[in-house]
Formats: sequence, C-alpha cells, structure tokens
Amino acid sequence: MVAQLVLFAIDICAVVLLVFGLYFPRHRRRDLVVSYLGVNIGVLAVASALSAGNVGAGLGLGMALFGVLSIIRLRSTELDQHEVAYYFSALALGILGAVSTTSVWLSGGMMALILVVMFLGDHRRLLRHYRHQILVLDSAFTDHVALVAHLEQLLDARVHAVTVQRLDLVNETTVVDVRYALTDRALTPDPEAPAHAGARP
Repeated sequence: MVAQLVLFAIDICAVVLLVFGLYFPRHRRRDLVVSYLGVNIGVLAVASALSAGNVGAGLGLGMALFGVLSIIRLRSTELDQHEVAYYFSALALGILGAVSTTSVWLSGGMMALILVVMFLGDHRRLLRHYRHQILVLDSAFTDHVALVAHLEQLLDARVHAVTVQRLDLVNETTVVDVRYALTDRALTPDPEAPAHAGARP
C-alpha cells in the first residue's frame, strides 16, 4: 500500500513537470494543459481501480489506450505530432503510476526516462534548421525543378521534399507542402533589423 502511494506521488510530480515544466513553457497551449492532466489522472484512477479488482491489467491497459486514441481521433482541433507525443507520455506516466511492480524504483526510473526523452526530443535546438510548411504561391508551377528553385530562393533554405497539393491554372496559384532546412544565414538575426517590427519611429 505504501509503495502504491509513493508511485501515485511520483506520477503526480512527473505529470506536473511534463506539463508545466516542458510542454507549456515551450508551446503555450492552455487548452491542452487540462487535457494532459485529465488523461494522466484519469488513467491513473481507472488503472488503479482495475488492478485492485479482478479485472486483468491487460484489459485495463487496452481500455486506457482505446480511450486516449478515441480522444485524439475525435478531436475538434488539430494536433501536431509533438502534442500527440505528450498525450501518450501523460498516458504512460499514469499507467506506470497505477500498475504495481516489484520495484518502486523501476517504475520511477521509467517515468524519469519518459521525461528525459521528451525534454531532449522536443528541445528547440534539436534539428533546429528543419521546417515544415504549407504554402500558397501566387504562380502556377508545372515544372518541379522550377518549383524547388523558387521555394529555395523564397525561403532561403534547402528544400528536401515538396508535394503539390493543389495546382490552379486559372487563378495562377499553387498550394505546396514543403519540408526544408534553413541556412545558417536565415537563422542569424539581422543586426540592422528593428527590434520590434511594429514599433513607430
């Protein structure tokens, strides 16, 4: 019983660190803060109740995964892939906090591993040159080589992949999904640029 309470406390500390120490300072989406906390505590409560009864842990884990996948699938707003990763991290922390193991330190270590992976994997300096955007161009490009050259000049970057999503020859527009890497020059701020773009002279 004491070990289970210790795991509950570790889980609460871990999810608070995940949400308020990693996710919110980096991405600033207040609505997902409630989601991550709710998913974690909800899974913790359900999995604890199931493990204390006669229901198998496998069934409880399956129900928890089904619930989270349903939430993500039926969402009304778009989620980026890193936000989905935070969802599953909150879910995993809740399961580790609820399922009884032979060692509290093992569960605590796995929780710490999740936090470390999210800290490193979502760090702004990791692959910081790489970007992904959907652009609407004011020209109709039928030549792929010319399209890539135009995008590299426009973005001051090296284009790695580009997919034409819509080509309108009547209105002369092209909608593209482009993945690219910025040059060092593009990442370096211009010392002559004003500190605030909206500042008045």
